[in-house]
Amino acid sequence: MMHELPLLSLAIWLPIIAGIAVLLTGGDRDARVARVIALIGAVMGFVVTLPLYAGFDIHQRDFQFVEIKTWIETFGVYYHLGIDGISLLLILLNSLTTVIVVIAGWTVIQTRVAQYMAAFLVLSGLMNGVFAAQDALLFYVFFEATLIPMFIIIGVWGGPNRVYAALKFFLYTLMGSLLTLVALIYLYNAAGGSFAMRDLYQLALPFDLQVLVFMAFFVAFAVKVPMWPVHTWLPDAHVEAPTGGSVVLAAIMLKLGAYGFIRLSLPIVPDASIYLAPMMIGLSLIAVIYIGLVALVQSDMKKLIAYSSISHMGFVTMGIFLFNTQGVEGAIIQMISHGFVSGGLFLCVGVLYDQMHSRQISDYGGVAKRMPVFAALFMLFAMANSGLPGTSGFVGEFLVIMGATQVNFWFAFAAAITLIFGAAYTLWMYKRVVFGDVVNPQVDALVDVNAREFLALGLFAILVLVMGLWPQPFANLIHTSVSELLAHVSYSKLPLPAQ
Repeated sequence: MMHELPLLSLAIWLPIIAGIAVLLTGGDRDARVARVIALIGAVMGFVVTLPLYAGFDIHQRDFQFVEIKTWIETFGVYYHLGIDGISLLLILLNSLTTVIVVIAGWTVIQTRVAQYMAAFLVLSGLMNGVFAAQDALLFYVFFEATLIPMFIIIGVWGGPNRVYAALKFFLYTLMGSLLTLVALIYLYNAAGGSFAMRDLYQLALPFDLQVLVFMAFFVAFAVKVPMWPVHTWLPDAHVEAPTGGSVVLAAIMLKLGAYGFIRLSLPIVPDASIYLAPMMIGLSLIAVIYIGLVALVQSDMKKLIAYSSISHMGFVTMGIFLFNTQGVEGAIIQMISHGFVSGGLFLCVGVLYDQMHSRQISDYGGVAKRMPVFAALFMLFAMANSGLPGTSGFVGEFLVIMGATQVNFWFAFAAAITLIFGAAYTLWMYKRVVFGDVVNPQVDALVDVNAREFLALGLFAILVLVMGLWPQPFANLIHTSVSELLAHVSYSKLPLPAQ
């Protein structure tokens, strides 16, 4: 039976093994073989996640598909996997995005093809490991290991300043995580020599220590999201990364930080999380408003979408720290939606860049006259990025705003106003690129999307519409998990100091 198979281990290790197999093809000499093996590996990695969805019980409060094996017995470290509804959605998103990235880079990447494909496959497996880990040290190992393939992707296949961008990305995220390791070691001792998350969740730490642990987690996860003011590595990384790198970075890697808040910060240090929620909401609103204004003045399409990602992720962190069902569920749905929308937008920029080798908005105009199918798909993603009802971009942001009204009307008002900024910078970019007269001879020579590009963009487009028009299946998956999380956090073990 499928339930008896180690499905989570397969979701982690199948892509990694496929990546190693791709490397063994010998690189550019057998590029076609490398591509085929990569596609088979990515598809198999996605297929093994489907039984997770089919067999998932949305009413069960405990983690499901649990696997426990001894890893480092001397120190009480276990290879412990399990998922709830939140983990499941992110694993499905990650595995599908990997398939799309392999398809999108099929002919675009001409040098070191095997290494390129292998890096994405390994990265996919490692990120599934982050989402499935139920041992804190195992979580940390997977969390840190994801830096290596993304560092290589940016540094090898990136733009002219790729080395600077890759180093900045690596140093920011690595240094941010070191305090987390210190906090986990302290928690290990406090739990009597256990890294098991279920044991860490039962700790009743003194309030002052909770704040210190929260801040140690905050440094790592805020950089990863990224939250203002530790966001400056992201625009550089996006601009220099190849298209596939930008898609995975925006669609999946940014979610690791938000997931860390949900999986570690809130349940382990609930009192500190509640006490510091105003700070988190304040930083999130700054990201939503200030970064939205920064996006308005960008002339590079990729940089504009990168800043847009920071602004949209501000809704996610805000929703998480509202501590009500609508806010947290909205944050998680926004995480998934942002994966579809930002992934689609970066693919659209990649389609244009492959033909014109320019990301400058001023170099375009009149694209719709030469690429009508592309223009239609691009418009769907632009509208979703603007939060248009009927698209996935509306659902999460609407729920977060509704959740914010239960906490403070002005939080909701500030967040809602920023939807205007999102529409402004997205539609301003779309108008200048797609409409108007064709004045650039290079635009006049553009060719509409081919079958491969249409497939990659079409998959994201379908998901944007499905979530926008029928969000209930997504909400059903996470509802029980969110209720369990909020019940745990709201049970304050210690009296909080006066605010």
